[in-house]
Amino acid sequence: MSDIKNGSDRSVGRRTLLGGAAMVAAAASMAGGGPAMASAADTRVVFDHHLGAFAQGIDALMADYTETSVIFTPDAEIRGLEAIRSFFQAFLDSATPEFWASFKVLNQSVDGAVAYLVWSAMPTIPMATDTLYVQNGKIEVQTFTPFSA
Repeated sequence: MSDIKNGSDRSVGRRTLLGGAAMVAAAASMAGGGPAMASAADTRVVFDHHLGAFAQGIDALMADYTETSVIFTPDAEIRGLEAIRSFFQAFLDSATPEFWASFKVLNQSVDGAVAYLVWSAMPTIPMATDTLYVQNGKIEVQTFTPFSA
């Protein structure tokens, strides 16, 4: 990670980002026999709700997940509503007014059932990425990777 922070080897960061997208694509293909994948419009609705839910609180955030949802981070696999609630409650509890004032969306994209977000909240988080796989109006799989200063 120090190479990414210092900017001397950006390829490490690209491999990490592409790895998250590959994981979501694999999850999408494994869901093959189940319900139809979300359209880009359906995914955009869930994505937009998820982004706006941070200002509304934990119950609004949790409306985007099911008991079978999972969030992958560099440190953990967070599975199920209780664990996801704890994860987001800890995040919300630690986010200061300065964090929210500096929060910026750097890039967002939606393609079919997959949404991708790049954001920052300087100086705390110079860059972070989230990738979401949406099915049946809910986030089934999410990756979250913060890159530290």
